[in-house]
Amino acid sequence: MSDMNLGITERLEPILDAVRTMVRDEILPLDAEFLAEVGKGDRWSYTPRQEEILEGLKKEARKRGLWNFWLTDSDRGYGLSTVEYAYLAEEMGKAQLGAEVFNCSAPDTGNMEVLERYASDVQKQQWLEPLLDGKIRSAYLMTEPDVASSDATNIAMRCVRDGESYVLNGEKWWSSGAGDPRCAIYIVMVRTGDDEAPKHQQHSMVLVPADTPGIEKIRAMEVYGHDDAPHGHLHLRFTDVRIPVDHLILGEGRGFEIAQGRLGPGRIHHCMRAIGQAEYALEMMCRRALRREAFGKPLAHLGANYDIIAECRMDIEMARLLCLKAAWMMDQGDARAAAPWISQIKVIAPQVALRVTDEAVQMHGGQGVSQDTPLARAWTGLRTLRLADGPDAVHRRQVARNELRKYTQERV
Repeated sequence: MSDMNLGITERLEPILDAVRTMVRDEILPLDAEFLAEVGKGDRWSYTPRQEEILEGLKKEARKRGLWNFWLTDSDRGYGLSTVEYAYLAEEMGKAQLGAEVFNCSAPDTGNMEVLERYASDVQKQQWLEPLLDGKIRSAYLMTEPDVASSDATNIAMRCVRDGESYVLNGEKWWSSGAGDPRCAIYIVMVRTGDDEAPKHQQHSMVLVPADTPGIEKIRAMEVYGHDDAPHGHLHLRFTDVRIPVDHLILGEGRGFEIAQGRLGPGRIHHCMRAIGQAEYALEMMCRRALRREAFGKPLAHLGANYDIIAECRMDIEMARLLCLKAAWMMDQGDARAAAPWISQIKVIAPQVALRVTDEAVQMHGGQGVSQDTPLARAWTGLRTLRLADGPDAVHRRQVARNELRKYTQERV
């Protein structure tokens, strides 16, 4: 095993500085204005000002060559390691628009990973290229309302071959990004095999253009009362939706193989950005603690605030190191060996970021739960992250199974 280098490389340093500067000086100052535009007219479209902000920032990022960093170990883009990308994703996580400005936002990065690794040349030309160019958005449809989707073998949406077509029937929900008017393609986990096939060979992934007849947008799912427009997490119904057979990815029964290739990077990218959110929340907390006074003293000197700030700093540092270790394990190329490390950080990063954000909310008082800071929005997103890409309990189970395997040959 090679030496473990988790530091900022010489290659990364100028890129990181450029991203950090752009996030701090150009993206963060526009976040609030962008979000304030939601609801001015149709919630599920972008206002002229939103388009001006977002496309202007994306154009500037591309002009500076700050684009598609997530393409690790690839001939495209920078070809950074996962460890190097972790530092960039942390900076992007500090701003609502950060990831999309650099074409590094979920669920597109995971979907582009699928297309780059597993898609045919025709599929890549039709869908991967415009995604890499930031011209369209995408959604990943896996979770279903009527089954426990944390066990993906339960996924039930039927996909039946009929001549040169596949016919899809069923419902999906929490389809993040499906509300975006720029969302042009869905990658959908479907059931193609019968009950006699091995349980991990009963599912496939297919490409479904968002404008295919038979797809009904039932509703936008709300997170603590917020619909996250215009991005959205939609509940969709498929009724006799027909797609050509060449929209199948890789082959029938290979859905789980593709899913594992997709979810590893996607899970850790979320964690990297969560650490950035925690850092920004701690910064806000410290500034508030020094500027605001009560009972004749700065808030920092009241109650247990010294201890709270110290604990937040230590928690962030521990989470970052675990995230970098998981990233390094991914860079070694053994997905099975990396999996328990990804599960560990998938539990830890959202929990740490939630605690830090909650303490920042507390330091801000009533303002902390209002729309006047990004803290309340960050908290709801981080709380959702404890469920997205597998709930905490599933990842803890994987970590425990891996640990017990060291000491027994019995099935756990």
